[in-house]
Amino acid sequence: MPSAAHPLGLRCLHAHATHPQADLALELVWAQLASQGARELGATLGWCYLSDALAPGAEAIMRGLRQHLPDVAWIGAVGAGVAATGVEYLGDPALAVMLCNLPRDDFRIFHGRHPLPPARPLSLPREGWHAHAAQVHADGQTPDLPDLLRELAERTDSGYLFGGLSAGQAHSLHLAVDPHDPGALGLWHGGLSGVAFHPRVRLVSRVTQGCAPIGPRREITAADRHLVYELDGQPALACLMQDLGVSTPLRSSEWQHEALPKVRLTLAGVTEADENLLSHGSHFGANSRVRHLIGLDPARQGVALSEAVVPGMQLAFCQRDAHAARQDLVRACAEIREEFDPSERPDSQPVGAIYVSCTGRGGPHFGGAHAELSVIAHALGDIPLVGFFASGEIARHHLHGYTGVLTVLGS
Repeated sequence: MPSAAHPLGLRCLHAHATHPQADLALELVWAQLASQGARELGATLGWCYLSDALAPGAEAIMRGLRQHLPDVAWIGAVGAGVAATGVEYLGDPALAVMLCNLPRDDFRIFHGRHPLPPARPLSLPREGWHAHAAQVHADGQTPDLPDLLRELAERTDSGYLFGGLSAGQAHSLHLAVDPHDPGALGLWHGGLSGVAFHPRVRLVSRVTQGCAPIGPRREITAADRHLVYELDGQPALACLMQDLGVSTPLRSSEWQHEALPKVRLTLAGVTEADENLLSHGSHFGANSRVRHLIGLDPARQGVALSEAVVPGMQLAFCQRDAHAARQDLVRACAEIREEFDPSERPDSQPVGAIYVSCTGRGGPHFGGAHAELSVIAHALGDIPLVGFFASGEIARHHLHGYTGVLTVLGS
């Protein structure tokens, strides 16, 4: 049912193109948007994702978009590649743009100069505008980034963030600009930026993992910062060797030939003590973070991770697995589709989507060109979708790796 704010209902339009010249890539994208009725849409919010090869032209792209649509607020980022409905641009100079006519009172742009205000305590009346959830883009080189994400999540009612880290090799840019700030370019280095949404906005988001456990879930029972010494009371290194099927004694000359190649392919999934490490059978749960193994300590039987841990947390060793990644992506899409089941919610339908995937995923990992985005298009249908391949994915207040974060905007 069309709302009073939108006689034609909530809508999204999207376009994408590849060209080595930023201005011509923008012309191709704008021609598509104009043919779809971009000027008549009454767009208020736009997403702009550009590949690293077009990053030097980011200023020209943003100026062009703002000239075409001066009343639109923009967010976006540079990625190792960009995504659109059923399409992946990996290694190509590409641009993907989406527009939406979301009511202006339903969102707020934030960035370093205009941070999101603190949330009011739940015990107080919910007066004035307040954020329910937020999409965030960030520079991965920002100091204390995990703490910044946790603080940002606390400024929303739900504590839910979604987004990713810009992935440009030389230009780790993220984009955020409000139309009421005409002098700003909207290009940011360092820190984080994005858009916060009012509770009226219907968002459905899921995390899909790209790794599969190779051993059981265990509890960390002894650890010192990044070093795990015991799992379920057993030496951590011995548990790792058991899960890898390595029986050669650690100090033997054959150990390096048998074990090290397997160790290099192995990662660890971790969660807090009170969260579910595994769900959906043998898949990692939404709160699980996949972390690299950064070293071994044979003398103390320790395993070093790229994240500091404490006793009580859960851990399972894992490896990247294309079949498991495809299964979990299908699962995530099915759950989102169920949230828009017309028999349950006859007045709700998906109108647009944002997908942030890891630079280590994409079609090649899933078996062919465009394979990852094709899975999503097959499951969700031909709704407008844009996104990028990030150097880290954000869901809730966690930084993830080898994951995809799919968020659908609905009416």
